[in-house]
Amino acid sequence: MNETNPAYLTEMRNEKSENLHQFSTIDIIRLMNQEDKQVPYVVEKALPQISKAIDAVVERLQQGGKLFYIGAGTSGRLGVLDASECPPTFGVAHDLVNGIIAGGEKAVRFPIENAEDNWEAGKEEVDSHISSNDIVVGIASSGSTPFVLGAIERANEKNIPTIGISCNIGSELSRISKYPIDIPVGAEIITGSTRLKAGTAQKMVLNMISTASMIKLGKVYNNLMVNVQATNEKLRQRSISIIQDLTGADEVTAKEMNEKANGNTRAAILMILFSVEYETASLVLEEQQGHFPNAMEQLQKLKG
Repeated sequence: MNETNPAYLTEMRNEKSENLHQFSTIDIIRLMNQEDKQVPYVVEKALPQISKAIDAVVERLQQGGKLFYIGAGTSGRLGVLDASECPPTFGVAHDLVNGIIAGGEKAVRFPIENAEDNWEAGKEEVDSHISSNDIVVGIASSGSTPFVLGAIERANEKNIPTIGISCNIGSELSRISKYPIDIPVGAEIITGSTRLKAGTAQKMVLNMISTASMIKLGKVYNNLMVNVQATNEKLRQRSISIIQDLTGADEVTAKEMNEKANGNTRAAILMILFSVEYETASLVLEEQQGHFPNAMEQLQKLKG
């Protein structure tokens, strides 16, 4: 690759890390830390792009669609990770946010030879899993990964909204995506190792997309995870704490109402605040498509 071409920023050599193999341990990690400090500033410049993309995601999810991340290698693994964390954090269905990685599930742990170079495989993933109601996020540090470009191209052909996250400037991914997000973090301390700054930048953007979307969909109230799925003791205690924080109830009452609500933290909160039965709380939540703040407003109106 031509290292002077701005389209290949992710392949440039970093002058600061020349003779890296001779660095002391503290000098290696000091340089890594210095380079990582650049990432938030680059992401900050892309906030307007990210905001538009999030609004598009929210619109699709409100209409019953799903969110799909598509990537290869590190980019694909980050998409799978973000998708995997949405159900326990926000209490959403496991198929609402999805991660597709070139080479399939095995590629999450093991590299699959030539998988990222398969343009047609990207198209096939869209044909197999993604409908016209959904939205697709292509993730590729270089912005030129064939698997990702194939998926975005097919999504465009089907009029499915597309978001492209690239760590380069003027990449093909940005060119063909309806909502391009450019986060050019520059050369890595190990040339081309985009699991470093590029991966950190992508993780930050994915955090923003999923978190802000879930907040807009009413899965958070104040700054509390009211939709948390209490799958272990730590999360069960967190659910009780959330109920107490939002209702002022003592621990005994919070636990009792949480049990009556079958572990549904949101329903337990509504039951306490508005003195309603579980069936009523569940019905209002269903009517409001799980949007907790809207359910609060609806019950307040009925009470008033």
